[in-house]
Amino acid sequence: MSRLVNNIAIVTGSSSGIRRAIALKFSREGAVVVCADIREIARTEILTETEIATHDLITQNGGTAVFLRVDVSKAEDVERLICTMINNAGVSAEADNPRPIWDFSQEIWDKDIALNSTGVFLGCKYASAQMIQQDHVPCGDRDWIVNIISVFGLTGAASIAGYVASKHATMGVTKVAAWDCAPHRIHVNAICPGYKVLLLVHIITLLDTDTAFISGISGEVRGFVQQLHPFRGLGKPEDVANAAIFLASEENTWVTGIGLPVKGGYTSL
Repeated sequence: MSRLVNNIAIVTGSSSGIRRAIALKFSREGAVVVCADIREIARTEILTETEIATHDLITQNGGTAVFLRVDVSKAEDVERLICTMINNAGVSAEADNPRPIWDFSQEIWDKDIALNSTGVFLGCKYASAQMIQQDHVPCGDRDWIVNIISVFGLTGAASIAGYVASKHATMGVTKVAAWDCAPHRIHVNAICPGYKVLLLVHIITLLDTDTAFISGISGEVRGFVQQLHPFRGLGKPEDVANAAIFLASEENTWVTGIGLPVKGGYTSL
């Protein structure tokens, strides 16, 4: 496959999960990948993600990639990046201790907003500033920005006020950026992967969790989560990566300002 040959793709939060899958997929499609994250090796229960850094795996597979240490909540870090922007880095600061709105910590709120909302804002800000100076490509467009948000950018849930608010904010940033950038033929879209469920003290992140980790969860819990989806199963990071490939390629000449749900139809029924 070669849909992204001669492109440079910056993938923030690329050390694990969906972000890692996107970086690997973009490399397979021919892009030079800039892997940007706070750390090279993920802190995760998924063993394959702790054995080799994403950029090293890309290089090992014959691609071209580099790693840059980046905190997306800091403007000076984000400004050092940019070209085709895959804006992924995100966190649910309240994941291990969700609280109702009347008991929700402002400290957690601030952390959610700083990384999820401010991080996407800064990514769009500095990416678009660079892109409007670029020449048009053969299809007539200049470039593509894809923000990876969450299904919670489109809906709500109990006890995670900071996370839900921050994801709605990133959807708003995506829509405003799409309007601002359209006259310059820059596409700005978002992908909204599957939801998160709190079970005991574990957060199961559908579409953002390797199936090896999911298989370690009890069959009863897996069955419950699967039944919440019309397809009666769990998605994979590659499902999101495939959607990102289209939105960030020259095949996408007429889509901007959307939040594309990639979550097995969960909120459709």
